[in-house]
Amino acid sequence: MKVTGILKVKYDAQQVSDKFKKREFVLTIDATTPYPQHVLMQLTQDKCSLIDNSEVGDSIEVNFNLRGREWQNPQGETKYFNTIDAWRVDKAGVTSNESTVNPSSHNDDDLPF
Repeated sequence: MKVTGILKVKYDAQQVSDKFKKREFVLTIDATTPYPQHVLMQLTQDKCSLIDNSEVGDSIEVNFNLRGREWQNPQGETKYFNTIDAWRVDKAGVTSNESTVNPSSHNDDDLPF
């Protein structure tokens, strides 16, 4: 999934355990509506640095996976939790793998046979 928004908050990375590190940030989406949404997202492990080049107030595009899990508490009640795991962050309108070739300049007569 992909969403574009304004970077509202950028937290420092947290070492949660010996083998797990995460970095949270808040993305404001629907900012021009009367009800903007402030969405908490996270980067994990080696992806924590993906937000380093973005500043609060920047318009960014985030590719993410929506994850959910089930947990049963000691009283036997089932609880559900969601996590939004970002795996790519780019400045809005710019992708890190943009091609320098203009697709409209492709010549269809240049066939390989």
